[in-house]
Amino acid sequence: MSLKNRKKQQENIIHDKEDMSLLQAMGVTRTVVRPREECDIQLREDRIGRYFKKYLNKFVFVEFSPEFMEKNKAGSLMKDVPIPLRRKEVKEFAGGEGIDFLVIAENMAWVMGCDPHFKYTKNYVEILKKLYNYKLYEGMLKEGRDAAENGEMDNACIHFRAALCMRYDYLHAMYSYARACRVMYEHSKNEEYVGRFKAEATDWFELLTETHPRFSMGYYYLGYSYLNMGLYGKAKLAWQGFLKFSKNSKDKKEIEKRLNQIAHPVAIEDGCLKVDCGRVEEGVEILEPYLQSQYNNWWPLHYYLGRGYAQLGNVKEAVTEFKKVLQINGSHIETMKELLLIYEAQDDKANIKKYSEKIKLIETAQEEEQARQIAEIEKENKRLETEEPAPIDDPESFAVTEPDEGGEEARSGAGSKGRKVTKRLGKKQ
Repeated sequence: MSLKNRKKQQENIIHDKEDMSLLQAMGVTRTVVRPREECDIQLREDRIGRYFKKYLNKFVFVEFSPEFMEKNKAGSLMKDVPIPLRRKEVKEFAGGEGIDFLVIAENMAWVMGCDPHFKYTKNYVEILKKLYNYKLYEGMLKEGRDAAENGEMDNACIHFRAALCMRYDYLHAMYSYARACRVMYEHSKNEEYVGRFKAEATDWFELLTETHPRFSMGYYYLGYSYLNMGLYGKAKLAWQGFLKFSKNSKDKKEIEKRLNQIAHPVAIEDGCLKVDCGRVEEGVEILEPYLQSQYNNWWPLHYYLGRGYAQLGNVKEAVTEFKKVLQINGSHIETMKELLLIYEAQDDKANIKKYSEKIKLIETAQEEEQARQIAEIEKENKRLETEEPAPIDDPESFAVTEPDEGGEEARSGAGSKGRKVTKRLGKKQ
């Protein structure tokens, strides 16, 4: 490489570093970029699609005649592509009444939203783009938000998913979809349903903050998702992101209060993690002061202190802490296994027998309980996959509380073209 080219390369590297630091200072750098197959709804795993496929039974798939396609602007894209019609619409079409293509567009939206992996989803996206341009996804968003305001959460979720099929990184569809999943698991008592929708909501809030790092409301709800799972350190980081980007003083005061409330749980979690990753002395030093606090009834505090003491050779203290765990959480099998290891090392036959039998009894009881829960969940899942849910009585508002990205148009989630389209989309249920 010539001296001139080397100098130019060095200058480019310097400029790149300067640009990067500036972007990072502004908070707009995407620090995480997932592969497309992890963030595109048409490609990624569909955790909750099983609960929407029941709506596909309402559609009949037909192919239009060459004469019809010749007259249609998207006719060339419709060749060999089955088009979804509801049974009533098939009769109307066969009777010569004709079908408004906005009705067909709404049917395509339902099919894509029910199953983004559907064989012809990509074809539907291309057809809709050809006919209505890319702004159609704003109409789908508007339909979803209207449904959510009425408590029709399946309908809402399906339209948000359809909008994401049209544009996988669409900020307001990502936000509304994650919010919808959150509402849906909060109103269910089915364990598997809750688990699937909770995982979907959390993942999409994470994707939202990664893809649109300046959008404050993504951090707001992600923090609550983490808090709901007992992940205090992650909740803290998410809420710090919210405080950095939000302009809403009322919400900022709320989150500042939350951060103060979780300060000690964050410290305890940090101590537990240090014990877990081998930095035992540091972890124990953090955790010990909390034995004289209101958190003395937290069994994880005693469990990780017990593990820390055991690794430091303080066996007596370890046994004391492990027994405190069992006073709080009598069936914590990991604690019993820790005690068993200690008693085996001491060749304490009485306690070896005692804890071996307890572990066996609890494992058997857990297996029986798991089998019972699986049977109940499968029964409930069959109902959820066939019955349409009743509307939720107290739906949340899905309006964005501050523009953040996109100004006033982004606040509403639909531009002028999107609003014109949605006047007729979604009338058929």
